[in-house]
Formats: sequence, C-alpha cells, structure tokens
Amino acid sequence: MSEKPTAAFVLSLIGGILVLLPGILVFNASELIGEILPEVGEVFRIVGFADGMSGLFMVVGALMINSGELSGVKIGSIIVLVCSILSLIFGIGGFYIGSILGLIGGTLGLTWKPPQKPPAPSTTTQ
Repeated sequence: MSEKPTAAFVLSLIGGILVLLPGILVFNASELIGEILPEVGEVFRIVGFADGMSGLFMVVGALMINSGELSGVKIGSIIVLVCSILSLIFGIGGFYIGSILGLIGGTLGLTWKPPQKPPAPSTTTQ
C-alpha cells in the first residue's frame, strides 16, 4: 500500500471545483450582460474564462498530487499554488474560499514527503 498526500489532494480538488464553477457561471452570464452592456460583457467573459481555466488546471494539479509519486506531487502542488494565486488576482477565486483551499492544499503537497521504508532486516550468518 502506498501512502498518498490525501489532505493535499482533497483540499486542492475542492478548491479547484470551487474556482471552476463560478468561472463557468460568470462566463455564461457574460452573454446576457453583453446584450445590455457590451463592454462589461467582455470583461465578464475574460474574468470567467480566466477563472474557469485556473479552476481546471487546479483540478488537474490535484489529480497529479493524487498520483503519489514525489515528482507528480511536487509539480501538481506548484500548478495548484500558481493557479490559486492567479485566480485571486485576476478572477473571482471561487469566492476566495476556493483559492484559499487551493493555497493550503498546494502547500501541503509541497511539504509532503513519502513515508520512509523500514530498513530490511540484515541476515548475518555466524
């Protein structure tokens, strides 16, 4: 049985979903808003697209964290951290909760170390 960074995976996945869903909603709402105020609709479209892509990459990063391999966990954690920060700066950030969960999950993934295997018993003959 291989041990995986479960807390990092769960927090990153929930954070990614919380960032992805509002991004999709804002992107779709941009059509309605664009009919009334075209310039504002374009801004909503850009923000929704940026948040949606950040959330999608956060989910992909969370799946990489769940691989359990050290390199996959580290790369996935970096992806989650970068996308969480970008979502906070350029988007809605999953109402900030998604980005905060992503930051926590990414940090847990970066600090995770695989369990040490116990040393094999030495067989000495006398």
